[in-house]
This record gives sequence, C-alpha cells and structure tokens, in this order.
Amino acid sequence: MSLLSDRALDHLRDVPDGERYRLHEPVGQGGMGTVYRAHDAELDREVALKVLRGEGDTELAARFREEARIVARLEHPGIVPVHDAGRLPDGRSFYAMTLVRGERLDAHLTGLSTLGERLRLFQRIAEPVAFAHDRGVIHRDLKPANIMVGPFGEVLVMDWGMAKVAGALPEPGMVLGTAGFMAPEQEIGDSGSVDHRADVFALGAILRAMIVGPGSVPRPLAAIMDRAMAQSPDQRYSSVTALAADVGRFLDGEPVEAYPEPVWERLRRLALRHRTPLVLVLAYLVMRLLLLLLAGR
Repeated sequence: MSLLSDRALDHLRDVPDGERYRLHEPVGQGGMGTVYRAHDAELDREVALKVLRGEGDTELAARFREEARIVARLEHPGIVPVHDAGRLPDGRSFYAMTLVRGERLDAHLTGLSTLGERLRLFQRIAEPVAFAHDRGVIHRDLKPANIMVGPFGEVLVMDWGMAKVAGALPEPGMVLGTAGFMAPEQEIGDSGSVDHRADVFALGAILRAMIVGPGSVPRPLAAIMDRAMAQSPDQRYSSVTALAADVGRFLDGEPVEAYPEPVWERLRRLALRHRTPLVLVLAYLVMRLLLLLLAGR
C-alpha cells in the first residue's frame, strides 16, 4: 500500500489547537503502518508516530492494536518504548514511540572493519530478542532492515508488527516474514509450528549477512550459522541465548558447541590463545640450550 497522499498529509499537519501530535515527514514503514516524525505538543518533544494503513480493515486494525500492546510490554533498552496510543483527527489508529536516530544495520556494517566488532554487535542484537522470548513473544520478521544502531552504539530491534505471543491461536496458511530470513516452517505457512526457533533461524541469517564477504569464514563460525539455520527447528540452537553464547565462545577462542573440532585445530587454537606464555617458554628453552652449548665448549 502507498504512503499517504499530499492532501491527507496536509490535513494531518494542519491539526486544530488542542490536538497533541503534529505529523511531519515519513521516516519508515512497517508491515501495517507508516512511521512519521511528529511533534508531541503536550510534552514539547519529537516522537515517532506509527499510523495504520487501511483503517477499514478491521482485522488489520486489531493486529495493529495488538502490536502496540506487545511492544508496550517489552520494556528493554533494545526495544523502542511505546508512549501513547489512540486515534488521529481523521480517525485512524496510531501509537507513539521514541524517535530513533541512527542507521540501519546494513548501513552501519560498512563502518565495522573487523570480525570481532561485527560479532560483538551481533551479540547485542540477540539480547532484546532473547528478552522478548523470555516474555513469550516471537518477532517473526527479524532482518537487517528491522535493526537500528544509534549514534552511541545502542542497538534497537524494530517493527514488531508480525510478532506472535506464545499460546496465541495459529493463523492457518498465512506466510509471515521476509524471504531469505524466514524459517522453512514460516515459508510454508505453518504458523502453528512456528516458535522461538524461527527467530533463531532469522538471527543465523542476519549473522551470515553480517560476516560473509571477501575472505573465508572460519569453520567454527560457519558451523554456528549452519546450526542456527538448520531446516528442522529441532536441529537449531534451543534458544537465542544458546546461539549468542556459542558466538561468545568463538570470540573468546574457546571451542564452540556447533563444531566438532579436530585435534590439530584444537592445538592451533590453544597455541594462538596462549601464544604469549608459549613464546616466553620457548625463549627460555632456547636460552637454556644456548647456555648449555656454551658451557660444553
């Protein structure tokens, strides 16, 4: 569906005295609505206002209100807080959030030169998703376009319009998600079997997008991605926390659960991890050998 017409925008901007929000330019789009920069006259601040498209669709309107309620319950620094909800002067539903300043994940990655920086950023992305899972909420549309990085490095997971609450009735035949990031069970519309492991799959796809490029991917890291993106949910990591922990083990130079490490690779990894004491021991042995040789003359 298209953005609001110029006439509709003019109508919303010219709100009468006493109306709380004055809309400005669009700053993004979600699955069900358009997000505008707006001025909150009550508190004299800028906010983001997500406005529903297609107000006549009662099912869509119900999902939109449910999205606002879901996000409002997820109080985490990595999830944009909801401040208000209601209807605009023309009768359309909206909810107000903190206005996020920053850049999308795909744009932010261009400024990260090392693998370590990217993996640590991935761990921060996983935190709010794990928090949502702990509260019984599955995102179902995780992708780089729905992740923002703020000017101080804060990570925000956006657009919870397709979120599912654990225990909610399934949506038969509905394909929800984004190609390339949705799990196989989402692609076939089997919403009844979609659980938190669908988000594990999406995070595996995001990890792949964050690190695959020029040069080879280390085998343990490739194994982490493969396990996260396994076709069967039962073969994936059991949780987002488990996935992030395996990435942390890789960063710390420890063996990862997803990769059965050959002996020679284990020795090489240990040598790299403890290279400073190994160099000191080797230097000591060389010096001892030289002293013994000199003493034998």
